[in-house]
Amino acid sequence: MSDCGCSGDEERASVDPAYRRALWIVVVLNIGFGLCELAGGFVAGSQALKADSLDFIGDGSITLVGLVALGWSAVARSRTALIQGLFLGALGLGVIGFAAWRAFHAVPPEADLMGGIGGVALIVNVSAALVLARFRHEGDATARAIWLFSRNDALANVAVIIAAGLVAWTGKAWPDLVVAGAIALLFLHSATDIIRDALREISRRQGAVSG
Repeated sequence: MSDCGCSGDEERASVDPAYRRALWIVVVLNIGFGLCELAGGFVAGSQALKADSLDFIGDGSITLVGLVALGWSAVARSRTALIQGLFLGALGLGVIGFAAWRAFHAVPPEADLMGGIGGVALIVNVSAALVLARFRHEGDATARAIWLFSRNDALANVAVIIAAGLVAWTGKAWPDLVVAGAIALLFLHSATDIIRDALREISRRQGAVSG
């Protein structure tokens, strides 16, 4: 990505057993906790938690695709990263639309439950980011996309915790909706980076083949 300083030996990442194990850990953490957070978001009435849970589930699913793609050609992996970026962008637009709709039917969420789940989510995401940290300089667009997802998730969790505090303080729903929208904008920013990087790699590799 343009803002993550990622570059390096993509062939090593595609065959390293430790990298594969790291991806499986991230898949389990993201999908497993994402489902739990989604249920918690409905119980707490928090749009930010729901948005964050979709991020978890989406990241886990995309990471699983990235894991399968390690056995594919370099061009196919770059195309997979492009699909990942498009998926993330669509997810962001969907969250923004739903948050806007909820703004007209806003009910303050349960701040204590929201903050507690946000705290657990932060622990899960930091764990995933640490698992992937050593590989962010060793992979291609797919590896870098997965790293960027985990890093952004941790930032979103901090925002959820702050929003829970503001909900408790103000008794209003707007902090929850603002954070849900901010998470969606983070999706779109990351999607732009991933798509740009993947297109650049596809163009470079296709040029090398034709040359």
